[in-house]
Amino acid sequence: MSADHLPSEFEVLIVGTGLPESIIAAACSRIGQKVLHVDRSAYYGGNWASFTFSGLLSWIEEHKHEACNKDEMKEWKDKIHEDEEAILLNTVDKTITNVEVFCFASQDSEDNIQEEGALQLKHDSSFTAAGTEGRFSGSSKDCHGQQIQATVTNTVESSASEDPVRSDSQASAQETDDASSTQEENHGNMCSTESEKQEAGVTEQVSECTYEKKRQKITYSQIVKEGRRFNVDLTSKLLYAKGSLVDLLIKSNVSRYAEFKNATRILTYQNGKVEQVPCSRADVFASKQLTVVEKRMLMKFLTFCMDYQQHPEEYLDFKDHTFVEFLKMKKLTANLQHFVHHSISMVSETDKTTEGLRATQNFLQCLGRYGNTPFLFPLYGNGEIPQCFCRMCAVFGGIYCLRHAVQCLVVDKETKRCKAVIDTSGMRISCKHFIVEDSYVADEQRKSVQHRQISRAVLITDKSLLKAESDQQISLVTVPPLEPGRPAVRIVELCSSSMTSMQGTYLVHLTCPSSGTAKEDLSLVVSRLFSENVDADEKDADSGVEKPSVLWALYFNMRDSSVAERSSYNLPSNVYVCSGPDSTLGSDHSIKQAESIFGQLFPDEEFCPPAPNPEDIIYDGDGAEAENAGFGAPLGPEHNKPEEGAVPEQENEKAMTETTEKNTTVTPVSLATCNDSTEEQDTE
Repeated sequence: MSADHLPSEFEVLIVGTGLPESIIAAACSRIGQKVLHVDRSAYYGGNWASFTFSGLLSWIEEHKHEACNKDEMKEWKDKIHEDEEAILLNTVDKTITNVEVFCFASQDSEDNIQEEGALQLKHDSSFTAAGTEGRFSGSSKDCHGQQIQATVTNTVESSASEDPVRSDSQASAQETDDASSTQEENHGNMCSTESEKQEAGVTEQVSECTYEKKRQKITYSQIVKEGRRFNVDLTSKLLYAKGSLVDLLIKSNVSRYAEFKNATRILTYQNGKVEQVPCSRADVFASKQLTVVEKRMLMKFLTFCMDYQQHPEEYLDFKDHTFVEFLKMKKLTANLQHFVHHSISMVSETDKTTEGLRATQNFLQCLGRYGNTPFLFPLYGNGEIPQCFCRMCAVFGGIYCLRHAVQCLVVDKETKRCKAVIDTSGMRISCKHFIVEDSYVADEQRKSVQHRQISRAVLITDKSLLKAESDQQISLVTVPPLEPGRPAVRIVELCSSSMTSMQGTYLVHLTCPSSGTAKEDLSLVVSRLFSENVDADEKDADSGVEKPSVLWALYFNMRDSSVAERSSYNLPSNVYVCSGPDSTLGSDHSIKQAESIFGQLFPDEEFCPPAPNPEDIIYDGDGAEAENAGFGAPLGPEHNKPEEGAVPEQENEKAMTETTEKNTTVTPVSLATCNDSTEEQDTE
């Protein structure tokens, strides 16, 4: 909605569209609260967002220099009454630092490098830059080279730019006019795409060796042209099959707005090579990495972990010891200790025994619910999940306004409660409850907030870390500390069928807690597992296996505010702060935080009750209602359209493929198709 037409009073005002804020918005709207949800960026998700390649380039540009426009800070003092005071908020994002970009793909001589279909709206509502096409598309390859070189040589602290990234769904009418003027060019691109698809079909029939060589010749211009096939997450997460996020998606019926794929394998780095981790019963007995004795030892230990609470005598004496020490006490071999510690429990070296047992039990309980691993990944990236909850909020009357910053909170001097906000256009909006994402809180309002940092890297590579019969694999890889003092690194490798990369490439996410800059923390792992020389067929010194080549790489640090308590902020009692993404693999902290805040706001209301299906709604009155009127009262045709930035609803859920226990292919997963009986059978 346009900021000029916003109502002046709401019951709940939420600033930021990250995952916890979006969940709270959906929960409040679902129980009938009047919700206004705003974000200073032009895309949904904040630090949880996903970008196309061109959108990511614009995001990088934003965080290369500060862009605080002081001219926007106007008229707010005139809106403050004598019995009120103002608390200023941040209008720019300062949570991203040390952004560095490297391009290893060859720079061909083709001019007018442009993302194919860049001006066409995409059904998955991925984010792209309105200014990206204008800034990059008309440029030669030399312009790209200068952009990358400038970013490579500078480590810069970030803040938002004056021209933020705009999502495709928020494109203006002027963009539409521009699209019509380039229709012939887009038509040519579409024809070229069809030709490439036919060539790809022929390529599949040639020898594997020829295909490997062809994949190594991917150029930077190809990446840019196919940029809309990329969906790059700022935050790398997977969903535990029985985790709190999956349970919430099913309970609230929000799961129908998205599709998921099962992670097909779990890998680890050990003895200088990447190996597959046996985690299910079938994997253990089929493994060639384990001896017969190790298989029995591992099965016995995993059986104990499934109900370790029933055998306190086995672990209580070691509850004050680390989980690593407990594994040694169990006399597991070094090989088994590595698998259990780094790839199954995935706890740190300092975590206690009970924490390790709890994590191992959770891993085992999630096995078999949707596939042969405990994890799911959302199609088109993790940025789809906040959008799904935003859509639910909008369906029940929530109002969204992107690219809309809030200047300050208006606080009553007597009651010390926040009563309104003033946005950057000088409009005063009254409200009862306020939820603010951590990055919006100014430093002056932080008492003793201790933030951690997350080191992130995003790589585009030409092949998988571990060759398999199918090249469509979604893999979770754990790399233990390679040197003393370095953290363990988690890697999520995504294939093209996850709708996050172009065909013939893999999108690789690396994450670890920060001890320095992202480049310093992750460069050693990248050099061990990948080759940064595209033209050379570099092989691993230990295994002799050819390494994947890095075509393009991005490094950055992200603030982790999950450790901050509410008492750490000097804010009114009716202002609640949501943290950004943390460094863990799941999203349990965000779900718990959202549920906790909602419970404080409305203690007598159910958190995210199930939304009715449109076909189940019974309307009052004798008149016939529109078939797709939505929820509640019938709506007109314009209201029936999916709101901007949301994922289109799956109208025919029967078309979604249900996975089985032994499924090893990457096929869409419907969360609603799993029942309790299959869960118990698969767990066994």
